[in-house]
Amino acid sequence: MKDNISAADAVSRLLAGNEAYISCVRQFGDISPEIRKKTCECGQSPYAIVVTCSDSRVIPEALFSTGIGELFVIRVAGNVVGSYELGSIEYAAEHLGCRLAVVLGHTHCGAVGAAIKGEAGGYIGSITDEIRRAAGGETDEYKACVRNVMHSASVIKEATAKSSVSLTVAGAVYDIESGKVEFL
Repeated sequence: MKDNISAADAVSRLLAGNEAYISCVRQFGDISPEIRKKTCECGQSPYAIVVTCSDSRVIPEALFSTGIGELFVIRVAGNVVGSYELGSIEYAAEHLGCRLAVVLGHTHCGAVGAAIKGEAGGYIGSITDEIRRAAGGETDEYKACVRNVMHSASVIKEATAKSSVSLTVAGAVYDIESGKVEFL
């Protein structure tokens, strides 16, 4: 397993990156040919796992001012967590040395809104059903989002408690209007 930074240091780096994102018009992490070559030859060494929504307005690498090889991002509508996401988290923790997993929800989430309204069928219904269970009848969209984030975080905590993975799990919400990420 690779050496990596602590979960507390990872949160500090994420928050510093988010502050840089909020204050800049354009800010990107390192996406240079040199970093592409380095990560190709030496492999990746992300310092945090981010489980977030597939929403095109949520771009973790931009929100935290990171570049290639810094975040292990798992995207799924509604940031729900099932066996595929858990397998990806397990890989990042066991094989890449990540010590922090962040479940990142966001304001104005279509999946959360659809879950509250009960408006989804087909395969989407499996996502909104999970969010509805997590929200527990909450009808305020922000509060339902927070409950959903915390539920997904608890699923990760429960799964990793049964393994040898040493992982800190945190929940956070991204405000798509202000750009601010708030850790819960």
